[in-house]
Amino acid sequence: MNAPEPTVNVLLDPDWASGSLVDDVRRGLGSRPLRLPPKWLYDDRGSALFDQITRLPVYYPFRAEHTILERYADDIAAACDATTLVELGSGTSEKTRLLLDALDATGRLRRFVPVDVSEGTLREAAASLTARYPELAVEAVVGDFTLHLRHLPGGDRRLVAFLGGTIGNLYVEERAAFLGALADTLEPGEWVLLGTDLVKSVDRMVAAYDDPDGVTAAFVGNCLTVLNRELDADFDPDCYRYVAFWDPHEERMDLRLRAEVPQRVTVPGADLVVDVAGGEEIQVEISTKFRPGRIAEELAEAGLEVTRTWTDPDGDFALTLARRR
Repeated sequence: MNAPEPTVNVLLDPDWASGSLVDDVRRGLGSRPLRLPPKWLYDDRGSALFDQITRLPVYYPFRAEHTILERYADDIAAACDATTLVELGSGTSEKTRLLLDALDATGRLRRFVPVDVSEGTLREAAASLTARYPELAVEAVVGDFTLHLRHLPGGDRRLVAFLGGTIGNLYVEERAAFLGALADTLEPGEWVLLGTDLVKSVDRMVAAYDDPDGVTAAFVGNCLTVLNRELDADFDPDCYRYVAFWDPHEERMDLRLRAEVPQRVTVPGADLVVDVAGGEEIQVEISTKFRPGRIAEELAEAGLEVTRTWTDPDGDFALTLARRR
C-alpha cells in the first residue's frame, strides 16, 4: 500500500522571522564585539550566492561530503537500524537522497522527516520525495532546529542527520547546548549522523572562504542588505570590506565585515543606533574545523557514543555515526 500524501507541520509563528531578526540584531549589534548570526545570510539572493559557492573549485566541503555519501551510504545504512530518517536543515534534501536510497534499500525505512525554516522549499521537496519514494511517509517540519528539537516526531528508530558541516557555525557553548538538547530528544539506541569539516592546510581553508571571484564576499556582505530591507537600516555596504581569517586557537575560520570608515548606523526596525569605528569588524559567521578526537569528545559529553566514522579520500571531511547511550 502506498504511503499517504506528505504532511507539513508548521511550528514557526508567522512573525517568527521578523521577531527573531530584531532580537538577534539587538543582541548582536547592541554589544561588543559586533556580531550578526549567519542564518540571516540566507534570503533568496543569499541562498543563490551560497549555491554558487558550493560549486566553486576552491570550496571543497560540499564535494567532499557528497563523495562520502556516494561511496559509503550503503555502509552507513548497514551500520544502524534506523526506520526513520530525520534531517535538520534539509533544504532541498539533494545530498540526502543518496542516504535515502541506501536506507530504502535495506527495507527498513518507513519515514522521512525533513526539517527546515523555509516552508516553500520543504513543500516542494516533500512532493518530490513522495514521487521518488512512493511507499515512504514524508512528514516535513517547518521549524528552527535550535528551538524545536523536542517537537520532532517520535516513534520507530530514528537517525538524525545534521550534514554540511553546519555544526561548525555554532560557537563552543552553542554546540554543547545543541548536542545536549539533541541527545535529550533521542531514545537510547537512536542515532545521529554528523557532518564535520576537518582541520587541514590553512591555505586551503582560507581559500575556500575567500574565493578570487568574490562570491563569498558578496554572500557575507548580503547580510547588510537584508538589514537595510527588513529593518530599514542605513548600512552602506560599499563601506565594508570582507575579511576571512583562520583562528588557530579556536581552530575555525572567522568571516567578518570590516568598516573602512567610521559610521553611525541607525536600525529603526530594531530601535537601535550603532556607532561603528573605522576598522571595527562585524563578525558574521564562524566555521569550526574539527579533529576526530574533538568530535568524539563533544558527542560523548552530550551522551552520544561514536560507532563509525567515514571520510573522503583526501581526508577533508567526515561523517560520524553516533548512538544515544
